[in-house]
Amino acid sequence: MSSKKKPPFLVVLIAGSAITAIALGARSTMGMFLGPVSDGLGLQTDSFALMIAIQNLVWGFGQPVAGGLADRFGARRVLMAGAVIYSSGLVVLAKAIGPTGLHLGGGVLMGLGMSAASFSVVLAAIGRLVPESRRSFALGVATAFGSVGQFILIPVSSVIINSTSWETALIVLAGLALTIAVICLPLRSSVEIGRAGVPDSPSVDTKPLREVLRQASRNRSYLLLNAGFFVCGFHVTFIGVPLPKHLEDLGQSSTVAAAALALIGLFNIAGSLTAGSLGQRHSKARLLSLVYGARGLVILGFIMLPSSPALSITFGCLIGLLWLSTIPLTSGIVMSQFGTQHAGTLFGIVFVSHQIGAFVSSWGAGIIRDSTGSYEVWWWVAVGMGIFAVLVHMFIDEGPAPPLVVVPPRPRIVIPASAAVLWLLLGLATMMNLSHDEGRATPGALTCWLQHEGAI
Repeated sequence: MSSKKKPPFLVVLIAGSAITAIALGARSTMGMFLGPVSDGLGLQTDSFALMIAIQNLVWGFGQPVAGGLADRFGARRVLMAGAVIYSSGLVVLAKAIGPTGLHLGGGVLMGLGMSAASFSVVLAAIGRLVPESRRSFALGVATAFGSVGQFILIPVSSVIINSTSWETALIVLAGLALTIAVICLPLRSSVEIGRAGVPDSPSVDTKPLREVLRQASRNRSYLLLNAGFFVCGFHVTFIGVPLPKHLEDLGQSSTVAAAALALIGLFNIAGSLTAGSLGQRHSKARLLSLVYGARGLVILGFIMLPSSPALSITFGCLIGLLWLSTIPLTSGIVMSQFGTQHAGTLFGIVFVSHQIGAFVSSWGAGIIRDSTGSYEVWWWVAVGMGIFAVLVHMFIDEGPAPPLVVVPPRPRIVIPASAAVLWLLLGLATMMNLSHDEGRATPGALTCWLQHEGAI
């Protein structure tokens, strides 16, 4: 273990929370750019939807890699690289003149930047520095600050877009994303490597990554957790990105859409903190079933009740309470099952499932709207997804994962195998003798061999 002194827990928590606020806050503004960017570039909404889908997929598949690098080399280096890539993606998107720049900047580069500057890296770093009894609440605090960024940056972006241009708003966000490279300085490498003196770390922390990955791939609860987090990605992306366009289709103003999204961020602060606190005392898996079930009911009410600005605002408040409250619970289950040493990699793998759900949700929503003229079908799919997630989490065991059962290899049967080969060769020799001496009675293979041995 490094001899460098660890920074205080509060400093690390503040730094990590600020990073999630900027990274997730900037990303949550993309819904405000859907209409202006599509109109400005003369594209249909499915092109922007594909950009978000690519972003989510790259973000998801990059998470295990970024988490693994942070587990091995420390969060600070990974976060610095992520800040530069994230900022570059926003600049490329601002300068886009067609689908290529749109998908490269907002899709690939922003996705890579998010993978290195968001949950997998930050939450794993925080999780190592606190005892297990306080971990769930700490993860809830860091997650909640992602919504602080959403609450602040969505209205700010809306004002900049309306007063200047969408390109200017993206450049401002790019400059803000670059500050992550400075904010992450307290998360130095010595803090991230090894067990870091966490008193409640389970014994599985000492296992090599390859063995832990094998253990996770054969653990039913971990696989079910992946399936459940697919639904989280589906819900969050579908609501967060197409909501402004959906409200526009219903005749509501962009101001109502911005207010609804901002309120999602504001109320998620309370939701994430509450989920983190409850996760310390109650079953995280059962709480996740409740969260997904409540999401399904809120979405059902939103599409069944008569549309109005008041309903949209109420929907933003209610869905905000359930927005990212799944993250401290899900990441907490991963750490409870496998410890904290490889938490970045293991939660990154779970996040791949989240982003696959986001990819399906975003691209599918764009296709549905362009083909039917509305998102109504996709809202009903979101309700069904909530029911599926409720059932999945009812069968998850959040306790430490059982060790792999090592099946001893079967002993090699050398002598019988050798005898079989010998009998085969002698049989062939007998057949050859028969072909050369058809008129003479030929003894069997064993007799020929015995006679030959006796002659010698």
